[in-house]
Order: sequence, then structure tokens, then C-alpha cells
Amino acid sequence: MNYRHAYHAGNGADVLKHVVLLTLLDHIGRKETPYCYLETHAGRGMYPLGDAETQRAGEYRSGIAKLLEASDAPPAVLRYLELVRSLGVEDGALVRYPGSPALALACMREQDRAILVELQQSEATALKSTVYRDRRAQVHERDGHEALIALLPPKEKRGLALIDPPYEQPDEFERLEGTLTSAYARWPTGTYAVWYPIKHGDAAQRFLNRMAATGIRRQWVIEMTHERDDLPGGLNGSGLLVINPPYQLRESLNGCLAWLHARLAQPGRGRHRMSWLVPE
Repeated sequence: MNYRHAYHAGNGADVLKHVVLLTLLDHIGRKETPYCYLETHAGRGMYPLGDAETQRAGEYRSGIAKLLEASDAPPAVLRYLELVRSLGVEDGALVRYPGSPALALACMREQDRAILVELQQSEATALKSTVYRDRRAQVHERDGHEALIALLPPKEKRGLALIDPPYEQPDEFERLEGTLTSAYARWPTGTYAVWYPIKHGDAAQRFLNRMAATGIRRQWVIEMTHERDDLPGGLNGSGLLVINPPYQLRESLNGCLAWLHARLAQPGRGRHRMSWLVPE
């Protein structure tokens, strides 16, 4: 596996994913009972922006760097920006970008628990270093698909699973469909957030079509692109498939996609949407 999230840390896809992630966790945390946060491809947790890997592509410059000083954003985006600033800014400059594990732990409560799974040894070692002082976090160095099925249902009985594979393998979408079907059978009341890339071709839409045919109810789609969907050669946008979205998730995200799209998309290009894939 050659994927390193450091190349892409803080780009527009990360921004969308993390705004949605924090909104989901805030909703789940409205009940006092503990919840479990399980992430299948957790990465290293924190990404210094001066590292060679991050500088190699510098994708954060077209993502978080465009938004960091904004004060007119919708509440869910402001919540995200405040956490990024608190975790990543020193002396007025953004020096590191917090990945999903760091952002999730920053908004989780004392009674909640995080299971962070990472297969790549170097990334898992870095992740352990990032979270070792936080007793709520457990790091598992293992395959994320296998771990998701094996570790469900969590003892807390409620929570969120974030599934964010690298999509390097040609059968990644097909494997993901099987993993989700098996995981849902074990934990049908859990919330699942599945990040996916939107590139040239119809792989993402075919995945959504297959998921719609699984019989799983309450599937919600959030998508934002910064380029035409059919532009060849790279990432044109991304989406999240949310199974069992919390009540009023749409209301919490109202205005967020339009605001982000206006600032991150190429002028006159791209799109955004929130809609049911499979209703209740």
C-alpha cells in the first residue's frame, strides 16, 4: 500500500469529511450515555504541515488554508475551524493539521471511547504517539475492514463508525459494500459514515446504487465537488454515505455545503447535494 494521507491532509475533501464528522459526533453526544467512535483507517492523527510529505502536494493550501480566518461561516463550519485553530495554530500560523482521530477526541467526552484502527505500521506508530496520553483511545494495528466486523457491536451499544479507505485497490468499493453489509448485520443501530472519492467515471455512483440495493434503510448522501465530475486525472470531489444519520442532521448542515463550495470550488464548476439514498 502506497497511500499516505499526509499528501492530502487539509484538502477540500478533508474539510468536508471533518465538518460532517464533528457534526455527527455532536449529535450523538447529546445523550448522556457513553458512545463508541470507531475509525477504520485512522492514519497518524496529526500532520505537521512542514513535513516533506505534506509539502509534496500542498493540498491544504486549496483547502483549510482558504478558510481558517473566516468568521462568517455557518455554525457547523465555525465549530470545525475553531478546533483546527486550537489544535494546529501556533503564533498565528497553521503548523499542523489535525486528522480525524485528533478532531474526534477533541470533542468527545470523558465517558466516551475511541477505537482507532490503522494497518500501516509507520502510521500506526505515529498514531500511538499522538494519542498515548488519552486513556479514551485504543489503537489497533490491523486491517480496517476486518476490524470493523470483529469489533462490533461495541459495549456502549451506540456510536459512530468512520470508514475512510485509501481506494487504491480496484475492488475497494466492492469490498466496502461487503464490509458494510456485514457490519450492519452485527450493529444495525449504529451510525456509519463512509467517505468516498468522486473521480472521472461512475465508480462512486455504482457503489451508491449497490448500497441502495442492500435493503439497508436510512442511507443519506452528502457530496461536494470542486470540478466537473467527469474531469479525468484526479480527485474532483468527495462524498459521505451516512447510514442511520442522527435526527436533524440536515438542519445542522444547512448552508455548510453552499458556503464551502463557494470558497473551495473552481469558479463556475462543481456541485453539492444532501439527499436520501434510501429513506426511512
